[in-house]
Amino acid sequence: SSRERKKTVNYISGELFSECLINSMFVPGTDKAKADELMAEILKMQDEFISRISHTEPGNVKGFYKKFRSDFNAKVNEIIDAIAKLN
Repeated sequence: SSRERKKTVNYISGELFSECLINSMFVPGTDKAKADELMAEILKMQDEFISRISHTEPGNVKGFYKKFRSDFNAKVNEIIDAIAKLN
């Protein structure tokens, strides 16, 4: 359901944001400016994907969510890689 998808997006975004924040605050040698940019990007990603869930394409729901899932996974992996490069 849309509600469960939104909860999942919010949970994953929250975890990524927390990871980035912890790196920024407690890991020595972390570039704070890049961490701040990345946290802003995580929030934008969350807004974008929640908005996409709210405006599903009528008629092609299965294809819509297949593309949604692949886009979301690609973006999450991109952010995880960026978090790894903060140090």
